Amino acid sequence: MIEVIKDKTQWNEQLSLIEHFDVYHTYDYHHISKKSGETPILIKFTGDDTSLILPLLIRNIENSDYKDAISVYGYVGILTLNLNEHFNKQNFHRELNAFFKEKKIVSVFSRCHPFLEHQESLLRGLGAITTLSKVVYIDLNDTLENLRGMFNRRMKTYLNKSRKFCTVVESKSKSDLDSFIILYHENMKRVGADKSYFFDRNYFHQLATTEDFTTKLMLCIHNDTQTIIGGALFLKKGKFVQFHLSGLSEDYLELNAMKLIIDEMRINSTNQGFKYLNLGGGRGSTEDSLFKFKTSFSKNLKEFKIWKYIVDEHAYRMLVEKHLECPIETVDKITDFFPAYRAEKVLNP
Repeated sequence: MIEVIKDKTQWNEQLSLIEHFDVYHTYDYHHISKKSGETPILIKFTGDDTSLILPLLIRNIENSDYKDAISVYGYVGILTLNLNEHFNKQNFHRELNAFFKEKKIVSVFSRCHPFLEHQESLLRGLGAITTLSKVVYIDLNDTLENLRGMFNRRMKTYLNKSRKFCTVVESKSKSDLDSFIILYHENMKRVGADKSYFFDRNYFHQLATTEDFTTKLMLCIHNDTQTIIGGALFLKKGKFVQFHLSGLSEDYLELNAMKLIIDEMRINSTNQGFKYLNLGGGRGSTEDSLFKFKTSFSKNLKEFKIWKYIVDEHAYRMLVEKHLECPIETVDKITDFFPAYRAEKVLNP
């Protein structure tokens, strides 16, 4: 049986039954993250004693009667309750397909959660699951001493220098958050980030005030000037701490403020009993300089996978050919974006 949940109370009740879930599954995170025209839903499938929970954002497809579905920015995938070896996956696939077709949902895209089990096995047979990249995480189950002992000599030198000149503080003030927002946007401009990373002021303030999860704003303060030289937002839920957004002052890059902020969060989160500090991957899911920076903290890696499913092949083909003005057989030469009918058009010179 498929049930669609939109109400916050019911959404939270469903999540409360799950042993392990993350900030990215919560009602508030979905409503903070959604864009205009997107509707957050929880799809709940029940079969015998097993329940599966699939959070999605439903979107209208412009100039058509069709819709599609995506996950929020982050790591989502599918959640399970009382899953056992007797579970009939075919029933789940059949009912999920029927729901998608009834709602005229042409395609589905979801970023899977690297730390949660059974996602690939449950979704296999519906579209394709692809390993996109790797994410770096710090295993907080170890002792603080052992974790620091894994840092190389250079990292320890950087941290010692930073602690000499800087102090990391947790801030809850609106003025500090506004200062961080400016710093973050300046940082995004400097690195040439995609426009999707330029969140508005309201987004940050909603993150800071939600009760569905805990948002921590960590700031690195230069001791002499009392200037904020770096900051990061961390999101906490269950056993997970997620390194969400960060920004650095260009004038103080040599003080390695972000290294110190992450190390302070490592210490705090370990003391608070969290299990994993997920640092994420590189820009655009590549093993770039950002990815290498994160591996300086830990060599623990998880595969980051995405799920892409074309529900209605005929409608998908029609939408793609209309949007890109080319036969669908040649689309792969133009773009690897999914769904292709939302890809940016490439204009001929």
